[in-house]
Amino acid sequence: MSENRIKGEFTCVVCPNGCFIEAEYLEGGSEGPKLLSLAGNQCKRGETWVRQEIETPMRTISTSVPVHGGDFLLASVRTAEPIPLAKVQDVMAEIRKTSLNAPLSIGQVVLKNPAGTETEIIVTRNVAAAG
Repeated sequence: MSENRIKGEFTCVVCPNGCFIEAEYLEGGSEGPKLLSLAGNQCKRGETWVRQEIETPMRTISTSVPVHGGDFLLASVRTAEPIPLAKVQDVMAEIRKTSLNAPLSIGQVVLKNPAGTETEIIVTRNVAAAG
């Protein structure tokens, strides 16, 4: 597999500075994308974020699931930790198969290790039983 040298532009979302960062990286190698250089970041967190975005992008999912017998029809949920971007669709497929019974409390674990990831899906809204 041949490697392509690519120049990318990023606006950092880690802190309020919102640095415009230019990065050069290799894509297509056997070890995956590899950061070569970057410029424009005002702090080390920008470098860490761009490296992650290029080499192992991660995302947090927030969505909702149906609730049976609650004072709300849906409960908001999210991943407890960011997951690999490549696993987002697989995790969403597992969440879509889920429905919950009231009552629910914030932080309650709904799914453990969905799609083989190392995170949990947790409730982010209290839902009382319908009275």
